[in-house]
Amino acid sequence: MKMSVIQNFFKSKIHRLLGKSTDNYSKLMGQALMKRGVITDEQLQNALKVQKEKLYTLGKAVRLGQIIVELGYAQEDALVKAVNTEYQISVKTLADDIRGLVKKKRESFAEGLPTPRIPIWLQFFAASMVIIITTVSVMSFFILRQQRERLFNQTLQIGKISLNYFCSNSAIPLLEDNVLRLNTLIKDATNVKGLLYAIIIDHDQVIKAHTNIDEIGKKFEKFTNITDKKRDGNLSYFNYILPSGKHVLNLTRPIVFKNKELGEVHVGISIDFIEKLIHRAQLTIIVITFFIVVFGSVIAVWLGFHFSRPISNLVQATREIGAGNYQHKIILARNDELGSLSTAFNRMGDELWKNSLMQKSFGKYIGPEVLEMIMANPKSIWLKGHRSEATVIFADIRGFSTYSEVREPEEIVEKLNQYFEIATHAIKNHGGYVDKFIGDAVLGVFGVPAYHENHAARAVKAAADMQKVFLKNRENENDLLQSVGIGINSGVVVSGNIGSQDRMEYTVIGGCVNLAAHLYRLADPGEIIISKSVYDQLKDNLEVTPLPVQYIKGKSEPVETFRLLRIRENHDA
Repeated sequence: MKMSVIQNFFKSKIHRLLGKSTDNYSKLMGQALMKRGVITDEQLQNALKVQKEKLYTLGKAVRLGQIIVELGYAQEDALVKAVNTEYQISVKTLADDIRGLVKKKRESFAEGLPTPRIPIWLQFFAASMVIIITTVSVMSFFILRQQRERLFNQTLQIGKISLNYFCSNSAIPLLEDNVLRLNTLIKDATNVKGLLYAIIIDHDQVIKAHTNIDEIGKKFEKFTNITDKKRDGNLSYFNYILPSGKHVLNLTRPIVFKNKELGEVHVGISIDFIEKLIHRAQLTIIVITFFIVVFGSVIAVWLGFHFSRPISNLVQATREIGAGNYQHKIILARNDELGSLSTAFNRMGDELWKNSLMQKSFGKYIGPEVLEMIMANPKSIWLKGHRSEATVIFADIRGFSTYSEVREPEEIVEKLNQYFEIATHAIKNHGGYVDKFIGDAVLGVFGVPAYHENHAARAVKAAADMQKVFLKNRENENDLLQSVGIGINSGVVVSGNIGSQDRMEYTVIGGCVNLAAHLYRLADPGEIIISKSVYDQLKDNLEVTPLPVQYIKGKSEPVETFRLLRIRENHDA
């Protein structure tokens, strides 16, 4: 029994959720069909009613279009045509996923809407209005609140003065039951601005004096509709509303004679004038705010255009610079920050133009990494010289002097350039840079100025790739490519700017470089000779043949060298 109740509960919940989703979609579909004149409003309501009945009886939603066709209100072709026209989709039958296509169409339309562009002048205007209105509103709130409190305190003070006067002069007449004297005492009370009434009652709560003589001798009735009741010593006061609708501040103090309470005095002061003054002040503030808003909006719009136009010029100039037009200039005669910005922007364009020329020309003579580092920080310490670990590779053409003696200069230069091109690509592809060309020799450096931890492996791989390309070009008439010997050494080098004030170059010097220069002389055409320092770093990845020790000038110890045979497959350079 419990299980069936639970099942019915969840079944009704599911039907309700399904029915809600179906109703929303069906109403939209029905409105589209009515708009196209396919069905009438009465037919739509009947179809929706049948749809809802089928939902609860069958437990599943039935398409509205199918019900309309079953009821004979319209043909399927007319429904399909109306849906396609209304939602700009393409369906062939009512069995198609019309709901999914409509949803997708709406989502794609929303996504395709452009992001609204808010001009600067409008942003200035909106920001100014928010600041002005918020500032005036906050100031008005606190000022009016303080004004209301000040007026109330002044009213309270007037009431206290009147009350003290009546209490001080009514004790003896009240003790003697001198009604005439008591009423004479309060007769002129209403002449005080804002004072509505004054009442003197005895200890039996009988009115002995009243500004309204008709109330004299009656029993005093308690006040009703009392709010904000407060006490200050033997003084009590509160707000209440008269039957006439006036808001009154009532002050009460007992009449005491020789520590005996004879009665009490009530004084009523109108506080409606406070709200009138506050309302008048609010109207004044609103009028002033209106004129401030108008004036502020004019200033905001003017400032917006005043700043947006030069910014638009800067945006256009930025596009020109981005497109490579470094000589584009901004003409902006302003003596402010935007004027300074335009001047700085023009200077930047000039510098970019000069740098572009330098990169195109100077970049051909030094490596791109060195050029980028020079351009980024020309005062960097590594340009001033420092020691670092690096690997140096020397490539040289064997027998070039003899070869050049019997060849035409044009042929020599052409073949040399092809050789230098291959060597340069191989060195750069593995993270090194070409330091210089020395006659027919190429000096490549790995590890400085851009440090790579595996600089030795990179140099060896670059040398191997270089020789591989040289050997692939045998079919060419450039026989110089098969005559290249390469020497590689790792160690400490001194790198930095070296030269005179007229001409400087970034290069490497030291014993490591000198040894590499000796090693390439040991290499026969097509060979790569490496030093022991290189071999010790890469011996697990290299196959080599040891060579006889070499005695090199300037070295106190003999130098071990190795001929590179092959780089193993697991070598990662």
